[in-house]
Amino acid sequence: MPDRSAWLRLKLTDGLGNRRLNRLIQHYHTPEKALEAKGEWNAHGVPERIATAVLSADDPAVSKAQRILEGHDTRIIHRWDKESYPSLLNQIDDPPALLFVRGSIPQTDMFAVVGARRASTGGLALTRLICQDLGRHGITTVSGLARGIDAAAHHGSLEGDGATVAVLGSGIDRIYPPEHDRLAEQILERGAIITEYPPGAAPLPGHFPGRNRIISGLCRGLLVVEAAHGSGSLISVDFALRQGREVFAVPGSVMCETSGGVNRLLKDGAHVVTEPGDILDVLWPGCPPVSEREAENKFVGQLDHNQSIVYKNVDFTPRSIDEVVRLSALTPMEVSAILLHLELAGRVAQHPGGRYARTQLPAGTP
Repeated sequence: MPDRSAWLRLKLTDGLGNRRLNRLIQHYHTPEKALEAKGEWNAHGVPERIATAVLSADDPAVSKAQRILEGHDTRIIHRWDKESYPSLLNQIDDPPALLFVRGSIPQTDMFAVVGARRASTGGLALTRLICQDLGRHGITTVSGLARGIDAAAHHGSLEGDGATVAVLGSGIDRIYPPEHDRLAEQILERGAIITEYPPGAAPLPGHFPGRNRIISGLCRGLLVVEAAHGSGSLISVDFALRQGREVFAVPGSVMCETSGGVNRLLKDGAHVVTEPGDILDVLWPGCPPVSEREAENKFVGQLDHNQSIVYKNVDFTPRSIDEVVRLSALTPMEVSAILLHLELAGRVAQHPGGRYARTQLPAGTP
């Protein structure tokens, strides 16, 4: 990209910020012309001290950022590029002037999912189930690659053969948390990782509100799964409401700390979600249902030999883990690990007394 260096010089300028950068490009049209006219920036509300802090084209910081972008196969898209820049995001109050993008941003409807980092097993399972279904309907899930609900959303989309987009609160080379490196690579196979922060930027707390406005800004609606009062997920809700997006929430126990925020959202008028159809009915009414038998067959086809054996021996009537071990002829440790996998996939649920049962019936089952 011929203007990459110019964009980086502006983006790396200390104190320039997104609103000022937007203002300059609105007036000068290109980053090169904006840089040439930096002596006039004061007339556009940019202090002289910021204009004098602009890096030169051969500054080591610019060269380093260039190398990072090349090493991570990253491109820059700007909001004046009508073909590449997401149209919904361009309509918000404070759209990012630049996005650093790895992978391909899907040209489909998008839906945001956020929630607790320390989520319950049930919350994780429901999130994966919902995002699997959205993926099967061709709807891209957007989240923030964080632990807990975010990761479950990305995993669920991929398991449903759908696309997913991760929005970072750091530079494109700083996957956070670092243990999600493998998940990030999986996302790139069928989606994108994006950020407005320059290469090398750390995942600082102050970056995440900006990240959240992008998550909601890309999407037609936003779902919150488990959030306490004061949760960072509720910042995403504030942005979504300002952006005119539909807000959804999964109800939780009034005795659970991570339910306070979502239950308050429901009292304030958020759409109740207990299954994927609750989202589809609001945003995509008339969306054709996905065959449960087809989905079941596809899920079974993704299991390895031992997983298939355990899944076959979990009935719709709860069975004890000892009974599943006996029927499967596998070790208790193997069965426990596989049951956890099936539970996170939303296909098995744990019942009182350590018993397990399937969570849904294939179509046509009496």
